[in-house]
Amino acid sequence: MSLATSIKPISYLKSNAADIVKEFAINPEALIITQNGEAKMVVMDIHEYERQQETFALLKLIALGRREFEQGNYQEADAFFAEMDAEE
Repeated sequence: MSLATSIKPISYLKSNAADIVKEFAINPEALIITQNGEAKMVVMDIHEYERQQETFALLKLIALGRREFEQGNYQEADAFFAEMDAEE
């Protein structure tokens, strides 16, 4: 589905909510809802939302790890594994 067909006015959401939910089973692409011609919200399938949240969480972890590395807050792998073995 193209972006142009996934933009709908709020009146469409109000009058077609049940059909929109059914459509997500076939096509989970998000809908952009407009009000007075301006994009105001996005309606999306819950599974797509959860997948998106997991992706954001992973990207945050990667960014945090990169920042820690750049600040010199890391440990060489050999030292890390030696420490782990010592704790057992």
